[in-house]
Amino acid sequence: MSIIYLTFLLISLAGVTALDVRHRLFLGRDPRSALAVLAIGVAFFLLWDLAGIGLGIFFRADGPFATGILLAPELPLEEPVFLLFLCELTMVLVCGAERLLTHRRKERR
Repeated sequence: MSIIYLTFLLISLAGVTALDVRHRLFLGRDPRSALAVLAIGVAFFLLWDLAGIGLGIFFRADGPFATGILLAPELPLEEPVFLLFLCELTMVLVCGAERLLTHRRKERR
């Protein structure tokens, strides 16, 4: 049992969240709405994972870097953390791209 993967996920999530809040992209702009979007996104992907597990499509691979802790059959502890990171990163990239495009449009005028 190891916590390396979980640790790196949490560090990455903290870094993206710090960037987000610093530049007021997603959580930093409207925390209440952002938390709702993140909760809905994580819930959607967890249901997706559970459906895939139930259909025998998704399997947990044992690895030397994972905790080995399961929240449900074939659903490791790291999965919801990864999904939260994925949703936060996606929204930061979308909001950052939107800001860059808006800034470029204003420069052209």
